[in-house]
Amino acid sequence: MATLTRVTFISASSPSGSIGHSRNKCRQVASSIPFLNSLPEFSSHAFHARSSPSSLTSLPRTRYRRSCVSKTEAVKVLSMAKSTVLVTGAGGRTDGIDFIVPNGKWTFDKRQCLSFVVYLGLSVNSLDYCGQIVYKKLKERSEQYAARGLVRTEESKQKIGGADDLFIGDIRDSNSIIPAIQGIDALIILTSAVPKMKPDFDPAKGGRPEFYFEEGAYPEQVDWIGQKNQIDAAKAAGAKQIVLVGSMGGTNLNHPLNSLGNGNILVWKRKAEQYLADSGIPYTIIRAGGLQDKEGGIRELLVGKDDELLQTETRTIARADVAEVCIQALQFEEAKFKAFDLASKPEGTGTPTKDFKALFSQITTHF
Repeated sequence: MATLTRVTFISASSPSGSIGHSRNKCRQVASSIPFLNSLPEFSSHAFHARSSPSSLTSLPRTRYRRSCVSKTEAVKVLSMAKSTVLVTGAGGRTDGIDFIVPNGKWTFDKRQCLSFVVYLGLSVNSLDYCGQIVYKKLKERSEQYAARGLVRTEESKQKIGGADDLFIGDIRDSNSIIPAIQGIDALIILTSAVPKMKPDFDPAKGGRPEFYFEEGAYPEQVDWIGQKNQIDAAKAAGAKQIVLVGSMGGTNLNHPLNSLGNGNILVWKRKAEQYLADSGIPYTIIRAGGLQDKEGGIRELLVGKDDELLQTETRTIARADVAEVCIQALQFEEAKFKAFDLASKPEGTGTPTKDFKALFSQITTHF
């Protein structure tokens, strides 16, 4: 987050009034927090504290009393609390295949992680795999974020490490996701309904595959009700921002993706986006182009509106770049109350995007 949400102070005060001991303890704790090394030494009066954040667990959890420590002797350490961010759809999938459709012709491409269908450069995304990337990126920035992930099964949890910050829940069941959402500062939604290919399709014979949705897992139930449940729970929990990742193509009711399994997936995604925009919570809606399993951070990113990018040759984007934009959206006011399409130029064309504040400043659309 760009603003401080919680601040913890450590002073030289102690229950026993041992100034030298408590001052040394404060300095010991401060030296264990990397970013504090660059901060000046503050002075202040002592204060009361009931507990300390996870980064300061070496301090006893006691109620500190006021002492007569002078300003010149006191050591105060300022620690910016981590923003707690929940990523839903963090488990990823490994049971699917991609169907890539260059120029409207179906070809077959197996993968280790599931994507949906890519049609004319657009994908109804394997957002769960993007969720796994976002979760891992947040974990790598542990000084700034306290990452949480929501997965659907114990198996998914164990596949990505089984950490205590991974919660199991079903977004279609609002009660099951409450433990994961309680106490969060931000929510990144990367869940999506999953169409399955009918088993009688043989890519060697050509033709178009047919798809279906499992009972209870249609887009209406996952992309509408499931996302609505997440938005409502985050709002009730006092979340300060929601980032929702969807797909381009939603302006066209007759888009081929809506015909997959008769699911109208883009229609239900769009309805959830509108619900978020009307919720009153600061939001960022990212409508991604066709997702690619390529290295991130090496392309110039493009933002657009109303599916205009679908009329160009730049309709795809690396999953890693989508994940990075999700995280960067938490850091800039310029990303709030914005909705935009996202794609990238081909590698080697243009200048790789590094200034995300400038990228978000280009966006003028709120839905």
